[in-house]
Amino acid sequence: MSKTLVLVLNCGSSSLKFSILNTISKKKIFFGTFERLYLLKSFVTWECDHDKKKIILNDYESHEQALTFMVKNIFTKYKNIINRIKFIGHRVVHGGCDLTRSYIINDNIIQIIKKNIVFAPSHNPLNLLGIHLSMKYFPNLSKNNVAVFDTAFYNTLPESAYLYAIPYYLYKDYNIRRYGAHGISHSYVLQQASKILDKSIQSLNIITCHLGGGSSISAIVNGRCVDTSMGLTPLEGLVMGTRSGNLDPSIIFFMNDVLNIPINTIQDILINKSGILGLTNGITSDFRYVEKNYYSENESYRAVNVFCYSLSKYISSYASVLFGKIDAVIFTGGIGENSFLVRKLALLNLKFLGLELDDSLNQDYVLHKSSFINKKSTIPILVIPTNEDLVIAEETIQLFS
Repeated sequence: MSKTLVLVLNCGSSSLKFSILNTISKKKIFFGTFERLYLLKSFVTWECDHDKKKIILNDYESHEQALTFMVKNIFTKYKNIINRIKFIGHRVVHGGCDLTRSYIINDNIIQIIKKNIVFAPSHNPLNLLGIHLSMKYFPNLSKNNVAVFDTAFYNTLPESAYLYAIPYYLYKDYNIRRYGAHGISHSYVLQQASKILDKSIQSLNIITCHLGGGSSISAIVNGRCVDTSMGLTPLEGLVMGTRSGNLDPSIIFFMNDVLNIPINTIQDILINKSGILGLTNGITSDFRYVEKNYYSENESYRAVNVFCYSLSKYISSYASVLFGKIDAVIFTGGIGENSFLVRKLALLNLKFLGLELDDSLNQDYVLHKSSFINKKSTIPILVIPTNEDLVIAEETIQLFS
């Protein structure tokens, strides 16, 4: 096992991340990302032994095309590494009530993931695609695939946080409740915060903000997650790239009853055409664009402000969930790590909580490094690069130990 390599696949809603990790050194020896899938100018970048490559792909590339390109056009150039892979770990967003930890994948696990597609329609199908194609392209490893679930982190939510105020039988009979998402990322930054702050996980009270194409925020008390923004599905909560986040449910009735928009079309609008994309009137869902044009374009200004206002409200409300005893607020994810503007705007009105950015530290944050960005003598504000791949690889190895 000392030289075991794990291939990790993370099929996001508009991206595909892949990496190969040495589980002893905990280092990535190969990693890459397909970005802007289903958008114009999609591309893939990867790095192996300081060999960095970038290829512009055809417009509107799909996940299936990306996975096939990865195996047939990238991996074939690194057979000496690929042939040493022993296990494959997959990020799966939704395990529902049935899958509350990581599992070696078999037909039964696949069927349960399929059953939970209704709770994560933008993610579970893509996660299953990654599983099926990895079994196809690596038949010798077909019994060595592991599913690691985002929802598992939220098994500690109290009833007061996971229940909706709807007839109770809908929970008891149909499992309609809050499940959360991005749990793998929130779990990782919790572990890292423990090391950085030199406090045991069991004593940590933190607010973790995973911000990217999909965004979520979690409240953690004494090392246990007690609330999170995503709900039954990843549609609830913060404003996201193409997802609406929180809204009045009556908007759905209005769109259907008054505007005569079919339910399946409304679902598509709220999942795929809202969020940053909707606020920019269809211009883009890419946060890099709206940040770049924040001061010069009304649509971008509007989108960034709504996004940050949503985030600010959640942070302040979760301060009460932590009883005001905040050990740190942590930013992670593509936007959380890269956007000093989002961090600044989201925390601008939260000085009353003891949260105060150091503008220089915030703006000069060095990518890929964990750093404090708060003023001295205030509550720690941290940027911690997430490493979901490492969590998935370690969970995978543990199941075969």
